[in-house]
Amino acid sequence: MILHSFRSAALAGLAFCVLMMAVALGLEHIGGYEPCPLCIFQRVAVIVAGIVFAIAAIHSPAGRVGKVIYGLLSLAAVGTGAFIAGRHVWLQGLPADEVPSCGPGLDYMMDILPMQDVVAMVLTGSGECANIDFSLLGLSLPAWTLIGFAILAIAPLRMLLMKSRG
Repeated sequence: MILHSFRSAALAGLAFCVLMMAVALGLEHIGGYEPCPLCIFQRVAVIVAGIVFAIAAIHSPAGRVGKVIYGLLSLAAVGTGAFIAGRHVWLQGLPADEVPSCGPGLDYMMDILPMQDVVAMVLTGSGECANIDFSLLGLSLPAWTLIGFAILAIAPLRMLLMKSRG
């Protein structure tokens, strides 16, 4: 798809976010794969990016400033998701004796800890996130998600490149 306008780039980004969430929810509810804490954080990044893309498509700013703001916000969400997916892939590649121990479940942590502590605990690793429950063509789900974020980054980069056209 050639992204000729700011709105088409935002809509393409939104459509890809919807596709990524459909795959994730399908694997969970149809395939029976329970998401680990890092998977949930990746989903949050996809949802945040989708919300930014949706607002950008509705607003479709004519000026450079609006395009840059939406481009940077969506790129930040996509970049955060890619970072988390990359961390997940790294964790899955660790030797078994280096995998962090499993901590409490995400629901429990969310109930008793402040959000910054939950984020820190999840990002420092959880043994359950190192399990590979699904692979396709030799790549784990977090590796495919990282590829998805790399593809998704095209939309905000295109939005940022359009800033020069006013």
